[in-house]
Amino acid sequence: MTTTTAHTTAATGADSTATASPTADTVSLGGRFRVRRADLISVVAVIMGLATINVTAHLTSLSTVAAIVPVGVACLLVIAKARGMSWTDLGLGRAHIGKGLKYGIGAVVLVAAVIALALAIPMTRGFFFNESYASLRTALIAALVIIPLQTVLPEELAFRGLLHGRLRRLGGTKAVFIGGSILFGLWHVASSLSLTATNVGLTAFLGSGTAAQWAGVGLAVVATAGAGAGLTWLRHHTGSVLAPIGLHWALNAVGALAAAAAWTFL
Repeated sequence: MTTTTAHTTAATGADSTATASPTADTVSLGGRFRVRRADLISVVAVIMGLATINVTAHLTSLSTVAAIVPVGVACLLVIAKARGMSWTDLGLGRAHIGKGLKYGIGAVVLVAAVIALALAIPMTRGFFFNESYASLRTALIAALVIIPLQTVLPEELAFRGLLHGRLRRLGGTKAVFIGGSILFGLWHVASSLSLTATNVGLTAFLGSGTAAQWAGVGLAVVATAGAGAGLTWLRHHTGSVLAPIGLHWALNAVGALAAAAAWTFL
C-alpha cells in the first residue's frame, strides 16, 4: 500500500512538473512578445517623429524656420530619456568617449585629404561648384555654425543615437545597418529636391527638368544611404556617436569649404 502511494505521488509530481514546464515557457514567450512589441512600437514612434520633423522642415510653410530639425530631435531625445533610454543606448556613454573622439578626428583628416585630392583633379573638380557656397564667408558660416547645429548634431543624435539604440534592441546589428542606412537615405529625399538646380556639376551631368531632378534625388538617397552605413559602422565599432559626428561634419563642412575654394581660387 505504501509502495503504491509512493508511485502515485511520484507520478503526480512528474505530471505537475510536465504541466508546469509548458506554463513557464508560455509565460516566458508572452514576456518576450510583450518586450518585442514594445520595442517595435518604440521604433515606429521614432520613425514617425523623424518623418514629421523632416516634412515640416522642408515641405511646409515652416520650412524657413532653421530650428525645426534641432528642436524636433531634442524633443525626441527628451522623450526617449524619460522612457528609460540610457546615455550608452544613445551613444553618449562616458566609457566610449575616448575611442569616439579618436575615430572622429581620424575621419575628419581622411575626408579632408580625399576632398583635397578630388578638388585638384580637373575631371572631378566640377562637382564642387555648388552655388550655395560660392562665397567663402557663406561657406565658413555654414561649416562652423549652420552645418554642425542644424544638420550634423541633430541627424547623428537622431539616427546614430536614438534610432540606432531602438533598432538594436528590436533586431540587433542587421536591423541597425539595414534599417538605419535606408531610413537615413530616405531622410534626404526632401532636402535633395533642388540639388540639380544648385549644383553646376550635377546639372551638366544629369541635365535639367523633372527627370533630372528625380535622378538627382535618387543619387542623393543612394549616396546618403551608403554614407549612413559607414556612419553606423563607426557608431557600432566605437560605441560612441562622436565618431560618426566627426565623419558627418567632415563630409558636409569640408565639402562646403572645398566648394568655396573652387569658386574663389579655381
